Amino acid sequence: MKFFDRLGTLVKADAHGVLEQLEERTLLAKQHLRDAELEIARKRARIEALADEARRSDEELRRLEQEMQALDADVGLALGGGKEELARFGLRRLLPKRRAAESLRQRRAQCDDERRRLAEKLEAQEVLLEELRRRVRARLAESSAAEARGALVVEVPAAEEEIELELLRRRRDAAGGVAS
Repeated sequence: MKFFDRLGTLVKADAHGVLEQLEERTLLAKQHLRDAELEIARKRARIEALADEARRSDEELRRLEQEMQALDADVGLALGGGKEELARFGLRRLLPKRRAAESLRQRRAQCDDERRRLAEKLEAQEVLLEELRRRVRARLAESSAAEARGALVVEVPAAEEEIELELLRRRRDAAGGVAS
């Protein structure tokens, strides 16, 4: 009888091992899904940050352009009045603002390029995320179905002793049935 007890224990352990493997795969699938969702959230946050930076750059650029127009008018007025020293003073203030404005325009263009690239990646990754979600749901359903079935049914071949005992029972039954 010990042999059959051990065999039963082995079958149960094997079934539990199969369930654990399914659970591990399910846990891994869930973790991959969480990682993908986090990455998409990071990209969305980055796109928003770039949009905010672009808005701030636009505001700063408008402010600089107003100041440059005023300084440009002052330089023109000083030159028209023959005040070269005053015109130089205005140009000293005007030229750094022009460089700052150009730098802002370049940064704004970089933000737009990066935002466009991220939006394209995000769109493609959102499609992949939906596919991953579908696969994870299928894996979870598969795992739930396996758990609902309990231990997996595993056919264990009959031992020679079991076959001999069954034959003896059938012979006895056949002999008893004929004698009746």
